[in-house]
Amino acid sequence: MKNKAATSIDTISFKNLRRLYLFALLTIAITVLLSQLLIQYNLNSQRSDSRIINISGKQRMLSQKLTKEILILNFVTDTSKSKQEIIRINEIISLWKFNHNALEKGNDSLGFPKEKSPALTKLFVAIKPNFDTILNAATRLLENKKSHTKEQENQKLVQTILENESIFLSKMNEIVGEYDKEALEKVTLQSKTEYAILLFTLLVLLLEFIFIFKPTNKKVETLIFKLLFSEKKALKLAHDTEIISEIKENSVKELKSLNYAMENTLLYCRVSPDGKLIHIGEKFSKLLQYNPFISDKTFSQVVTPIEKEQIGIDRIIAEKQRSGWQGEINITNRNGESIWLDLSMVPVTIKKEESELLIICFDITERKKAEQEVERLNTENVTDKINQQKVISSKIVENQENEQNRIAREIHDGIGQMLTGLKFSLESINLDDKEKAAQKIEYLKKLSLDIIKGVRTATFNLMPPELSDHGINSALAKLTQELSKLTGKNILFYNKTNFDKRLDSLIEINIYRLTQEAINNAIKYADSSHIIVQLSHSNSILSITIDDNGKGFDIETAEKKRNSESGMGLLFMKERIQYINGRVFFNSIPGEGTRITFNIPI
Repeated sequence: MKNKAATSIDTISFKNLRRLYLFALLTIAITVLLSQLLIQYNLNSQRSDSRIINISGKQRMLSQKLTKEILILNFVTDTSKSKQEIIRINEIISLWKFNHNALEKGNDSLGFPKEKSPALTKLFVAIKPNFDTILNAATRLLENKKSHTKEQENQKLVQTILENESIFLSKMNEIVGEYDKEALEKVTLQSKTEYAILLFTLLVLLLEFIFIFKPTNKKVETLIFKLLFSEKKALKLAHDTEIISEIKENSVKELKSLNYAMENTLLYCRVSPDGKLIHIGEKFSKLLQYNPFISDKTFSQVVTPIEKEQIGIDRIIAEKQRSGWQGEINITNRNGESIWLDLSMVPVTIKKEESELLIICFDITERKKAEQEVERLNTENVTDKINQQKVISSKIVENQENEQNRIAREIHDGIGQMLTGLKFSLESINLDDKEKAAQKIEYLKKLSLDIIKGVRTATFNLMPPELSDHGINSALAKLTQELSKLTGKNILFYNKTNFDKRLDSLIEINIYRLTQEAINNAIKYADSSHIIVQLSHSNSILSITIDDNGKGFDIETAEKKRNSESGMGLLFMKERIQYINGRVFFNSIPGEGTRITFNIPI
C-alpha cells in the first residue's frame, strides 16, 4: 500500500512538473515571438532612413551640378551647345525639385514619411528661401538664354545662384546630419529593446532551472536509487535459481566467441597495474613482432625497444591506472619503423581488491602519414600564395605610382601650360586698343574651353561622371567612344539586351576597371585595330565580352609566367573579378585574336 501511495504521489508530481515545463516553454516562445514582432516593426520604420539620407545627400550634389552647368551655359556661345545645356539644366532642376518636395512633404512611391520631427521641419523652413531663390533665378536665366536677351540680368542671376548655393549646401548638410542623428537614435532604441527582451528571456530560463530542472533532477536521482536497489534484490534472487547456470554457460560461449574475435581482429592486451603483460592478442603480437610465450615482460618492453619511449608508456600506466586513458602514441618497432597507435586504457575490476588494465589499440600509421603529407602540401600552398600576393602588391603599388605620374604629366604639360598662357594673355590685354583687346578676349574664351576640356579628360580618367550618374551602360559607351577618339582604333560598344539597371557602386567601378584594363591590353599588347565590347544579361548574370583582332597569345604559357606583363594582367583580372564574386574566361588563339568574358551575378 505504501509503494502504491508513493507511486501515485510521484506521478502527480511529475505531471505538475510537466505542466510547469510546458508553461516555461510557452513563455519563452511568446517572448521570442513578441521580440521578433517588435524588431520587425522597428526595422520597417527604419527601412526608408537609408534612402532618405542618400537622397538628401544627393541634393547637395545636384545643387553643385546645377551651379556648374549654369556657369558653363553662361560662357557657351555656340547655339546648338547652348540648347543641349538648357535641356540638361532643365532635367537637373526637375530632379532637384522632385527630390526636395519628396523630402519636405513626403512621397508614397519612395516610402518617405509625410510627418517629420520638429527639428527637421525647422531646417526645411530655413532652407526654403535659398531653394526658391536658386530655382527662380535658374528658371529666369534659362528663359533669357532661350530668347538670347538680358545678358546683364543673367550675370546678376548667376551671382544670385552662386551666393545662395553655398548657403543651401550648408543648410542641406544640417538636414543630412539631422536625418543621420534620428536614424542613429532609432537604432539605439532598438538595441536597448533587444537587450531588455534578452534579459527577460534569461530571467525566464533561470526561473525554469530553479523551479523545474532542479526538482526534476532530484526526482530522477531518487528513481535511480530505487532502481539500483531493485536490481540488487533481483541479482540476489537470481543466484538461487537454475537459470544462473544456463546464463553462465551461454556467457562462456559468448566470451569464447568474443575472445576469438578480439584475438584476430583487435589490437588488445591485458596488463597488470604494475605494467606487466598478462595476455596479448595474436594480431597485436604480430604487429609488434613479439613472441607471446615469453614471460616476465612489461607492456612497454613489448611495445618498443627504445628506452625513452618505454619510460613514457610506464609513466602513463602509473598515473592513469585508476582513471583510464585515451590518446595517440608514437613508437618504434624492432625494425626501426615508426608506428602510430590510437591507445585506449580501461581499468577493469576482476575480483574484490583485484584489478587489471584492458588496453585496446588501433594502427593509425597510414592516417598519420596522410595528415603529415596534407600539412606539408598546405604549408607549400600557403608559402606560394604569400609569394604570389607579394608580387601582386608590388605590381599594384607600381601601377598606382605610374597612374599618379601620368596624371601629374597631364596636369603639368596640358592644363598647367594652358593656365600659364591664360595668365600671360590676361596680363597683355591693353584696354585702350579695343580691337586687339576684343581679339584677345575671344582667344581667351577658346583657351578657357580648352582648359575645361583638359580638366574633364583628367577627371574622366580618374572617375567618369557617367558611371556615378547613369551607370555601367553609359560609362562603357563613353569609355569606348573616348578611347576610339584618342587611339584612332575602331572600338565599338553594343548593349545587346538593353541593360539599363543600376548596380552597387563597388560592383560598377570594378566592372568598369576590368573592361578598361581589357581594352587597354588589347590596344597596348595585342596590336589590334578593331575592338568590340558587348554587354548582355539574364535574370541572374551580367556578361561583358571584349573581342579583338590582335595577335593573340598562349593562355597556359602566360599564366605560368607570373612575373611577365601578360601573366600579371591575367592574375589581376582574376583577383579583381573574384572580389565581386564574378568569373572571368580567357579564349585566345595566336594570330587570330582574343576574347575575354566577365560574368557577374546580379
